[in-house]
Amino acid sequence: MEDDKIVGYVTAYLKKKGFTQTEKIFQEEFQHNKTTNSSSSNSLLEPDIANHLLAFSQLESGPARFHDGYSKLRTWTYSSLDLYKHELLRVLYPVFIHCFMDLVAKGHVQEARNFFNTFREDHEMMHLRDLQKLEGVLSPTHLQEMEFAHSLRQSKFNIKICEYSYELLLQHLHSTQSTTILGIINEHINFQVSPGQPSLISDDPEAVTLTGSSQEAANRINQKEIHWGLLEDSLEERLEKAGALLSDSEKGEGEAKEGENDETKKRSFEGGKQGGGSVKKVKKDKGGNATGKSAKPEANTVPAAPRVKPELPLPIIPTEVEQSILEDLRNRVQLSSVALPSVSFYTFINTHNGLSCSSISHDGSLIAGGFSDSSLKVWDMAKLGQPPVSSLSQGENDTSPNDQMFGQGVGKRQYTLFQGHSGPVYAASFSPVGDFILSSSADSTIRLWSTKLNANLVCYKGHNYPVWDVQFSPVGHYFASSSHDRTARIWSMDRIQPLRIMAGHLSDVDCVQWHANCNYIATGSSDKTVRLWDVQSGECVRVFVGHRGMILSLAMSPDGRYMASGDEDGTIMMWDLSSGRSLTPLIGHTSCVWSLAFSSEGSVLASGSADCTVKLWDVNTSTKVSRAEEKSGNANRLRSLKTLPTKSTPVYSLRFSRRNLLFAAGALAKSG
Repeated sequence: MEDDKIVGYVTAYLKKKGFTQTEKIFQEEFQHNKTTNSSSSNSLLEPDIANHLLAFSQLESGPARFHDGYSKLRTWTYSSLDLYKHELLRVLYPVFIHCFMDLVAKGHVQEARNFFNTFREDHEMMHLRDLQKLEGVLSPTHLQEMEFAHSLRQSKFNIKICEYSYELLLQHLHSTQSTTILGIINEHINFQVSPGQPSLISDDPEAVTLTGSSQEAANRINQKEIHWGLLEDSLEERLEKAGALLSDSEKGEGEAKEGENDETKKRSFEGGKQGGGSVKKVKKDKGGNATGKSAKPEANTVPAAPRVKPELPLPIIPTEVEQSILEDLRNRVQLSSVALPSVSFYTFINTHNGLSCSSISHDGSLIAGGFSDSSLKVWDMAKLGQPPVSSLSQGENDTSPNDQMFGQGVGKRQYTLFQGHSGPVYAASFSPVGDFILSSSADSTIRLWSTKLNANLVCYKGHNYPVWDVQFSPVGHYFASSSHDRTARIWSMDRIQPLRIMAGHLSDVDCVQWHANCNYIATGSSDKTVRLWDVQSGECVRVFVGHRGMILSLAMSPDGRYMASGDEDGTIMMWDLSSGRSLTPLIGHTSCVWSLAFSSEGSVLASGSADCTVKLWDVNTSTKVSRAEEKSGNANRLRSLKTLPTKSTPVYSLRFSRRNLLFAAGALAKSG
């Protein structure tokens, strides 16, 4: 009877493939052999061959094989020893999504939905956003049309696993004859097998990564040489050579002077109408401790950053601006783990969920807000509380009386309104001096505004879709933008066409950041990678892989050695630009990290999040974690210096002044 079953399977397969002649010959040979060996009770086929044919018949038996194969793998994985379980669990998610997509591709849509709904709970905690996207795959054509699903089909997962876990997995797949699952793993997963026992870190961000091309291609890019040092003859270098650094007490007096100026800004102010009678208020909170002005910094054993030549022609800094910057640098307060910065927090109220972005000038004197009604508003902190000027700025001729008045007898609005965009304003960036501001919008344009003339100077057109971010370079004149069209572009103020176009990301480029020496820009994307680009050649010179969510914020250390990136899951990762490798992640936020900023000397990293907190991190400890701490998992707690909660204000933007005062801004969210 066993032989008859096998013959039936083989015959059905030959018919399915259209091999009619082969089928006829096979039937004749089988009948002949059956007649010849009728006196013998032995099977006509060898046991091993029979087992393979039976396994193959199960492979061809329909959509149930995906459900059964994954279910067996899942049950075996969860019942494994704890020592290996966290590594073996990494295999389940890639197998799950490819089983689902294979079912859809073969036209078994209803079976695919049942499979998806049965096992999705296993992966919702780590991959909820990805699952929400895959829910929209309802037919084979969707796999080609949907960008996310198509990229998954074309990419491979790279999974770190020890050799013991790897051998256990292969042994299970062979013993259960899970040919379907073995085929998926062979086609869509690359294993990076390490010798010895499994790692003790169960939450390694690089344990499971996805690359559009092979891992070798990413590694090849990361072999390129980069020059991460500071620019030759920078103002900081001149100050060091002159030996003009002040003592800690003098620096404390300098910050006290800056603090006195900021006391004049500690007032509530009212903004103009935004749909209705909107009132805006900026509030100042002090964070950190008083020892920040007098405590001596910790010994810095980090070698000095090398000096590099600029690849772009740099603008000439006016003498008065240079003197002002040097004065700020002389009075800069040295921060450390025992000397934390003071924080000035500006809160927008009554925005009616219309604030899309905020930006703060280098000295904190100007605050900008971009709104969903396509307007850009700028507040001058020095003019708050003073009688406002009655003259209108460009684009305000159609302003209604209600838009200009706060109320009866109060006077005109106390902000400058910039109008010109035809869609929500998603990003704003002040020039280093503060005399210009850039804004990017859903209308796919970037506009340059003058804060002195209160006028729109240029409209830059080049992107084809919404522009998510725009950032001035550290020296001004040049700026970079990132867009939904998957590109980043470099511009100069005096040209209406982009100088460089950086293409390579697999999805939206959500944020962009300049390197300290202006020779590189970094881009963060919804494809969960960060890339570093050479501004001269336009080539990608680094690919940073490890995030599990879209990247929303980037920051470069002042010496250009490190980069920090924050994602939608609340994870912050520190990267070594030279090697392209990640240091251990900074974990503490419970929601999106919208802003990151390094202190002026680079010893403290500030992060602002949608969880309504500002966190301060010790950069020196973050980049020098011992292996024992890393393995024990206690390193993250050691690196968090302080958490500064707001009442109910998500943090939109952060900036350290040159004197190391931390500015932050956000919009008050209604609780409940």
